[in-house]
Amino acid sequence: MIGELAALGAAVCWAGSAVLYKKGLLSTKPISANIIRCLAVSVLQISFLMLLGKINLFAKLSTYTVVLACLSGIIGFFLGDTLYMFSLKLMGVARAVPLTCIYPLFNIFLAAIIQGEKVTFYIVIGAVAIFFGVWLLSGREENVKVDGEKGSLVKGVILALTTAILWSISILMIDIAVTVPENAGFDVAFAVNTLRVSAATIILLISIPITDRKMDFLRMKRKSLSSIVFGGFIAITLGWFLLTFSFSSIPQSRAVPISSASPLFSTLAGIFVLHEKVTFKVFLGSVVIMFGIFLVFMT
Repeated sequence: MIGELAALGAAVCWAGSAVLYKKGLLSTKPISANIIRCLAVSVLQISFLMLLGKINLFAKLSTYTVVLACLSGIIGFFLGDTLYMFSLKLMGVARAVPLTCIYPLFNIFLAAIIQGEKVTFYIVIGAVAIFFGVWLLSGREENVKVDGEKGSLVKGVILALTTAILWSISILMIDIAVTVPENAGFDVAFAVNTLRVSAATIILLISIPITDRKMDFLRMKRKSLSSIVFGGFIAITLGWFLLTFSFSSIPQSRAVPISSASPLFSTLAGIFVLHEKVTFKVFLGSVVIMFGIFLVFMT
């Protein structure tokens, strides 16, 4: 039961962080937000390990685990989360989060290709349901305004779907890394998660001359800074740690769909916290996506 609860906790954390990110992104660029977010979280997590006297955990990890963790962080946090923030800025929480949370579908195809798992009839039906839900969420409505210029909704959908693919690759890597018997436990899960965000932070800092030439991340408004950093703490330090830990307790096929339940929480948050207008199509799309994910993984 602890594995399932950890995965559910990750879903709640990611829904909450999306609300904070959306607030922070009102006055800052996504790339600047991701730089300051990853930098703050990596410093916090490394400091935490040092205070507990467990910084030597990194030395105990195998080279194989370290490489997988670093690649997972670069793909998931540097590439995936940057695109995720762009999609949040373009579409809002209620639309972007459900679209990005179809990553379990891509995990199925990766597992089928890499591990030779069979694609059943229920998986096909689930895939159809998921893509129907995507269509509902991405459809333009006359009475719904989307931030940005014309065509921003289409851009947001593309970015959200790309994010889902990148997240699925990142999750597969981290699952392989932590399911090794010697990597079980809270301490190792936290150390591996710290490696992931630290690797992403290094790449983000190196890329500043190209991605954030004016160094806008250093001039971020106080409210935006607090929202982005606190959102990062909830999503990475808590959310990704919980999902990483869940992999050592239950199979990926159970942990991933539970963690993808965040669209339901984010839809509620979009309504009650951000006061976003959530139409019947958006709500139905979220439910259909979750139903598709349920069929794919629970058969």
